[in-house]
Amino acid sequence: MLSSLTKGSSSQNITQFARTYLQKRDPNDKRSEQEKMLAGDYYDSMDPHLYQLRENCRLLMEEYNLRTTIKDLDKRTKVLNKLFGAEYKGIYIEPPVYFDYGTNTTFGENCYMNYGCTILDVNKVTIGDNCLFAPNVSIFTATHPTDVRERLAMAEYGLPIKIGNNCWIGGGAIICPGVTLGDNVVVAAGAVVNKDVPSDCIVAGNPARIIKRMEPYKYVKKE
Repeated sequence: MLSSLTKGSSSQNITQFARTYLQKRDPNDKRSEQEKMLAGDYYDSMDPHLYQLRENCRLLMEEYNLRTTIKDLDKRTKVLNKLFGAEYKGIYIEPPVYFDYGTNTTFGENCYMNYGCTILDVNKVTIGDNCLFAPNVSIFTATHPTDVRERLAMAEYGLPIKIGNNCWIGGGAIICPGVTLGDNVVVAAGAVVNKDVPSDCIVAGNPARIIKRMEPYKYVKKE
């Protein structure tokens, strides 16, 4: 069946191949595609429920990015609350901002996100308190299999990302799937972070590496 896709198959045939391939992967797995997605397993990205969730997210992003202004802070807050499915204290996000789902991203308190940030949250993105994000930061939980057959079948999976307290992510930096940043981490502009970073470090480069270890700082959250 795969060989037929190399001979100019229509998109309908590709979709049918994808459905058939995915159904054969594990017929005994009764979990929903959303459950598989959040577990970090292969899931069907064309699942109607997931499609609807992404569409809802896009409508809210459109509202936030295109139809609110600096004078509409109350409206912006309400749209973000709907987008995240939760209310957060002291969160300010400059539009435009882009998510896959929104509801899979959680924030601590007092976080600022500058223009043009993208969070592909097919898995959980957990952001601590007092985090700063410069323009055009990209946080990608989503990834794809290296096996071409799986990719043609639209199989995807995602790995969770955790960003600790008091982190500063520089402009254009990329946080890759499965990465955990400790507390007080600084990520230099343009860095590509593909491995975990311990607390109290500065990382830079592609791939990112530790260029400085800072004096440890113990953050005590105010009640």
